[in-house]
Amino acid sequence: MLLSTLFFAAMNACVKQLAHLPALEIIFFRSLFSIVASYVALRQQGVEPFGHNHRLLISRGSTGALALMCYFLSLQHLPLATAVTVQYLAPIFTAVLGIWLVREPVRLWQWLFFALSFGGVLLVQQGSPAPANVVAAPAVSGLLFLGVGVLGALVSGLSYNAIRRLRGREHPLVIVFYFPLISLPLSAVACLFAWHTPQGWDWLWLLGCGIFTQGAQLTMTRAYQLERLSRVAPLNYLGMFYALGLGYLLFAEAFGLLAYCGMALVLLGVGLNAWYTSHLDGKAATVPPAEEVVA
Repeated sequence: MLLSTLFFAAMNACVKQLAHLPALEIIFFRSLFSIVASYVALRQQGVEPFGHNHRLLISRGSTGALALMCYFLSLQHLPLATAVTVQYLAPIFTAVLGIWLVREPVRLWQWLFFALSFGGVLLVQQGSPAPANVVAAPAVSGLLFLGVGVLGALVSGLSYNAIRRLRGREHPLVIVFYFPLISLPLSAVACLFAWHTPQGWDWLWLLGCGIFTQGAQLTMTRAYQLERLSRVAPLNYLGMFYALGLGYLLFAEAFGLLAYCGMALVLLGVGLNAWYTSHLDGKAATVPPAEEVVA
């Protein structure tokens, strides 16, 4: 999951370099790269590309595609810090939806840890610099795309729960394959109405976007299959540190004291949640099975 968040941060940097292209066009090229890479990898490993649990796979692909479109739209129409902050609601939605979808409970203390991390994200957003290439939108438009970002975070939670339900049922590459399988035709139709031919370095950034996306999807899928949602989902927050570092190195973005306080809160919430879930798992492992107790 740590590697996945690093890849996603690099992808965000590539998308920021392509702010002059329509968001759905970037999704089209990203999906084109991903579907080819996934199909080749599946064939090399002798895995059936279309899998067996088609309903869950289609659910994963469609929710993932919708979440990505919402996220890219929010990146295009909101300041970068605001869009990324809203997307950090996804781990909370993932864990909360997991209560009903995969029957994984969230303890009272974990709600407090989630609140710490979410509060830290808000502080980082308050202390982040305003992007120079973003023009302030009218209030109504700003609220509209803020709602789009929240919707994307919610749908991401549905997508991650679908991945969890596919644990042990499908090869990780099959799950990744369904993402571009759904998003490619949808974005291709949208490109018919708004197309800007990439120029020069645009092609390099588009290629980077595809490579980093593929790596992020593979590592994220594996993480959600191997570990409990409430433990790995909050690790998405650590992607903020990668994003802030890349922003400083690539775009000379500086941050205020509030942002650094927010980082500390995020790290505290994530660390406490990881420790708490490990503690609970350790206690559960020491309890003998029911048949041994009866014996």
